[in-house]
Amino acid sequence: MNEKITQIKKFYEEAFQSLEKSKPLPYIEIRFYPYVGINHTIRVRDGKIFVRIAELCRDMPSVGQKALAHILIAKLLRKKVSSKAREIYSGFIKTEEIRDRALENKRSRGRKIISSAKGEVYDLDEIFDDINEVYFRDAIAKPVLSWSTGKTYRILGHHDSTHQTIIISKSLDDRKVPRYVVEYVVFHEMLHIFHPVEIRNGRRIVHSPQFKRNERTFEYIEEAESWIEKNVRNLKRKVLKQKKK
Repeated sequence: MNEKITQIKKFYEEAFQSLEKSKPLPYIEIRFYPYVGINHTIRVRDGKIFVRIAELCRDMPSVGQKALAHILIAKLLRKKVSSKAREIYSGFIKTEEIRDRALENKRSRGRKIISSAKGEVYDLDEIFDDINEVYFRDAIAKPVLSWSTGKTYRILGHHDSTHQTIIISKSLDDRKVPRYVVEYVVFHEMLHIFHPVEIRNGRRIVHSPQFKRNERTFEYIEEAESWIEKNVRNLKRKVLKQKKK
């Protein structure tokens, strides 16, 4: 075990003993893992604790590693996480250097499955162009547009800023689905491009007040939301039927 891992292991042991004074210290294994993003995991197996820290955080200073140890152990034990630990850890991962490294990692190693923008019923390229002209005055550069490879019902659309793609659920490429429903979902994802995610006081703001105001300008928003609400069970049934094949 190298010196860095030995030191980090001590942080986890100290955090455990501090948060769980009545229990004996378990075996703790620490490893750096090549996650694509800034992810960490902590698991208990056979009474042993296994920690996997994102490789991107290998060079995090000791004060940051100690704060992360407290956060992960607290979550494992379902204890309250110290606000000071959150502040210290967040201060590191929000640095421009780490964010740039994480973004580059996603671009080089992340994988986005693309099928086609032209579906059996609807053409996403055509819908994007119409919406861009009507609602955005052609201000949005066209990303990669694609129907999902499988049908879904929980998530009908997704915008990925890293890979510059908009994926729409294949469940909506159906003659029984009104065009305005597909347009509404595409419009929502385009708003994510128009209103990028904001970071305020350490929190990610995905749907800002301005985002929500703009979303209400969609001409058929009430009809689209009503249709989706009424038909979510039908979409779910089709998804489950597809999985059984």
